[in-house]
Amino acid sequence: MTRSADPFAPPEAAPPRVTVARPLPSVDGGRYAPKRVVGDTVKVAVDVIRDGHEVLRVEALIHGPDDTVPSVIELHHLDAASLGVRWGGSFTVDRPGRWRWDVRAWADPLESWTVELSRKSQAGQADLDSELAEGAALLLACALRAEADGTHASRLVAKPIRLAAEIVGDTAQDTARRVAAALDDDLALITGQHPDRRRAASLGAPANLDVDPVLARFGAWYELFPRSWGGLDGLRRRLPALAEAGFDVIYLPPVSPIGLTKRKGRNNALEAGPLDPGSPWAIGDHTGGHDAVHPELGSTADFEAVVSDARSLGLEIALDLAVQCSADHPWLTEHPEWFAHRPDGTLKYAENPPKRYEDIYNVDFDCEDWRALWSALRDVVLTWVDRGVRVFRVDNPHTKPLPFWQWLIAGVRASHPEVIFLAEAFTYRAMQQELGRIGFSQGYTYFAWKQTAADLRGYVEELAGEEAEIFRPNFWVNTPDILTEQLQRGDESTFASRLILAATLSPSYGLYSGYEALEQTSVAEGSEEYLDSEKYEVHDRRLNGRLLPLVAHLNSLRRRLPALGYLEGIRFLETENPGLLAYAKPARPGDVAPSAAPGAGTVICVVLLADTATEGVCIVPDDLGLPPAFEVIDELHGARYRWHIGRNYVRLEPGPRPAHLLVVTEP
Repeated sequence: MTRSADPFAPPEAAPPRVTVARPLPSVDGGRYAPKRVVGDTVKVAVDVIRDGHEVLRVEALIHGPDDTVPSVIELHHLDAASLGVRWGGSFTVDRPGRWRWDVRAWADPLESWTVELSRKSQAGQADLDSELAEGAALLLACALRAEADGTHASRLVAKPIRLAAEIVGDTAQDTARRVAAALDDDLALITGQHPDRRRAASLGAPANLDVDPVLARFGAWYELFPRSWGGLDGLRRRLPALAEAGFDVIYLPPVSPIGLTKRKGRNNALEAGPLDPGSPWAIGDHTGGHDAVHPELGSTADFEAVVSDARSLGLEIALDLAVQCSADHPWLTEHPEWFAHRPDGTLKYAENPPKRYEDIYNVDFDCEDWRALWSALRDVVLTWVDRGVRVFRVDNPHTKPLPFWQWLIAGVRASHPEVIFLAEAFTYRAMQQELGRIGFSQGYTYFAWKQTAADLRGYVEELAGEEAEIFRPNFWVNTPDILTEQLQRGDESTFASRLILAATLSPSYGLYSGYEALEQTSVAEGSEEYLDSEKYEVHDRRLNGRLLPLVAHLNSLRRRLPALGYLEGIRFLETENPGLLAYAKPARPGDVAPSAAPGAGTVICVVLLADTATEGVCIVPDDLGLPPAFEVIDELHGARYRWHIGRNYVRLEPGPRPAHLLVVTEP
């Protein structure tokens, strides 16, 4: 009979007596990586617990991408009331990619001995020979560690440590002199550089951080169809104007060839005319698939020239990644096993009831050859990355396997950490959050349908809470698929209000071309589809809409006012009128000069939600870091006002700029 292992057998090696637990930032207990962007100061915190009363020392070991040797920062007590249990510190992330940090915590025998000796000496205890002998041994061990370090500086400090050990251990010396030598402040500084970490504890597994370029958090996006701008060459000529309007990202629907079979006609008609260009999302024809450029738009070289010119102007080109094929895509003949066939051999086209996409077929992620399918899709992304694309807008990622996206994004960013993935996923919140957890840099939101003060406040507070660790929002005022009833029935003031809300509430926001020209006609009553949708026909686009000056002004303000670059810290303010929405974004440390007046740089927005002139108040709380009275400048209208803590009268009228965008300024 075989006896089971003795459950009471001690471990082979003595475990550390220090416990390190509950690290922050953390997502789902460390399963996923919290999000940060380049330049962020990362605050870390951890619980460190040990039996007894030994003096603890705690360090964080920081590994940036590709670092072979960690940088080390000392952690300190965060809350004296916690008896030193919570320790924290901070470091700055200076490049994109996966960062790791661990903790090293130990009981410091030399410092613990120093504290004990000091207490006994202050209490007047005379017989300290045993304590001093113990200290001499600890100091000698410290000197040996310094010598073993091997550097010239360490060898230099080893000498005074040895000298102190000799004095402290010399029973012929006066006790007071021996104690003074042991408690010397300069000695403490050099011995602290060579602690005894042999029994140090760690987290067990390093904590991760996913660091993106700043563009993953902050940017103004503009969506356009290149075919409506004269193809890639025409778009290239318009790039300076788009840059002048203050955009950061120009997002293009798929630029690949478009299938002919079951091509859609105008307004989603089932039959296309001979001149109908079809939907760009029906990807692939005899000239190529996902990695090809539509010949009617230009060549691969033309696309690369657009990307290069855009980057020289401070713009990034975002490309749509749609995992779907037209009936003419080369994969249907080269890899029919990648598509699910009905028993009668036919393929089922894509549907999202009530929407039907007769011109599109989905790939079968459950096929037996799924590994090859995954690899082919990865190669598509890497091909466009090689052509200069750093931003991908992913079409409906929530309808594809999450493990695929996690694998794809991690693999791409391992070699190209500058790449950003935006999830176009209008789905339930748990799915949107999970897409953020597995690697998507940011995601679409329900902002377009949040229109009352209560709905906007509740939604933004949700996004700015704990969810901010995993999900970065992008507020789109419209898309080719989203023309809300509010916009259909609204006027210029409605469009301006929504634009101001998007640009000032969210660090990332976007608009689809035509918004600045107040396009608002739907294809049918109750539909959010545009009449004569650009998805199915070519428009003659010109960047000259009535709202364009406001767009450019807001984009300029967003770059000039750092407070608008963050969602965390937003505070909604009471207005006593649901027709007004007010919120404050406080200036962050480092965003203003140290000599600036209290609260300088704080932004207070009051936006008109009603369609008539509306009066109310904006109640400024006393915990925003503002003085009792302060001066603001309205960046939308140019006026200056004297505001104060408490109730401030506000009246807004419908018009081209139906809001106050107030910046706390120097008196």
